[in-house]
Amino acid sequence: MPECPAAPLHPVPPRSARSRFGVLFLTVFIDLAGFGLILPILPYYAQRLGAGGVGFGALVGIYSAMQFLATQILGRLSDRVGRRPVLLATITVSAVGYTMFGLAGTYGVLFLARMISGFSGGNISVAQAYIADVTAPSERSRGMGFIGAAFGLGFIVGPALGGLAGHYGGPSAPAWVAVTLCIANLISAYFILPESLPVSGRSHRPLLDLGHLRRAVMQPHLRSLMVFFGVMPLAFAGYTVALPLYAGRTFGWRERELGWFFTIVGFIAALVQGYLFGRIVKRVGDRTLVILGALGMAVSIGAVPFLQTTMALYAWTVVLAFSNSIASPAATGLISRLSGAQEQGTMLGAAQAVSALGRLTGPVVIGQVYDGIGARSAFFAAAAVMGAAWVAATRVAPLPDLAAHQPTPSASDS
Repeated sequence: MPECPAAPLHPVPPRSARSRFGVLFLTVFIDLAGFGLILPILPYYAQRLGAGGVGFGALVGIYSAMQFLATQILGRLSDRVGRRPVLLATITVSAVGYTMFGLAGTYGVLFLARMISGFSGGNISVAQAYIADVTAPSERSRGMGFIGAAFGLGFIVGPALGGLAGHYGGPSAPAWVAVTLCIANLISAYFILPESLPVSGRSHRPLLDLGHLRRAVMQPHLRSLMVFFGVMPLAFAGYTVALPLYAGRTFGWRERELGWFFTIVGFIAALVQGYLFGRIVKRVGDRTLVILGALGMAVSIGAVPFLQTTMALYAWTVVLAFSNSIASPAATGLISRLSGAQEQGTMLGAAQAVSALGRLTGPVVIGQVYDGIGARSAFFAAAAVMGAAWVAATRVAPLPDLAAHQPTPSASDS
């Protein structure tokens, strides 16, 4: 039976909560800007070092594999020692990974750099757990949208800057900008990011126990959401592997054009999750947004082989980004509201772990389809997988039904 929806472990006044959100927003924004810097140059950097579709997919996949490993540790570790030290440590590891990326002269070194960066990328569940610590259940999805807005703004600044740096400064230039951002992030977080989890709310579960994944998947009210968290990233990650290769061959895209692509994605994410999402979710509800978002992403991906111009591709990118921006925070908010007060980091970590498995599988599978069958088939395959995510979303029970099964439902969740 699912646990009672979690009340905030460390309730704070609204003004104090806004201050904490601002600091965490800055931390996530700088972290994601550094990550976004690498995206426009990675496929072309990999090609220069001899990688094809599968080799590029392996670079994306190993990032997710290490992220999966990290989510098995970091979420539970933050439940044990607090959110702040885990965030500070992972920011430091990010700086190390980007330094290796900048120094990479062979595919093997580049692969190792992606492994290190992937591990530090597992801290998303810690940031989400921080939000869960200081928000009421009824505001949880909105809080997750706030984190999504920081992601979006990071993707506005990061890819645009990375595309320009790669275009004018060479493939290693964005890595050094990312290192600088990580250092700034570490300094700001160290001095102004407070701890959100009081000692009384901490747990001492084993760090490497994978049982939480089994529990998350076996709980009837979480099962379909966990399937969604695994299948949706598989399709989306596969799409992001096929797109740069296809657009480069079809429309002549390079670092700059791909940078603008990710900038559009980031701008839409920031607009939707930072401004519109809180209003939309109150009117429509989390479950409906997950369903509509999955459908929109499936159609957007499947449309790519039929597009004739760069502008048409950018237009469908807006649809894709909007759909992703309403589905992701809504699904995360549902997971958080159905998790116990002392399992926020654990259950959100489980969701991120399942997502990491999808991001690990998608690039390799879709990359193989791209190399072996063709670009059109790769996009159709990714769209079909996203269609499976839509089916999983339709099987999520409406929230009133979920709340009715809780032992002591919260009035704010009814």
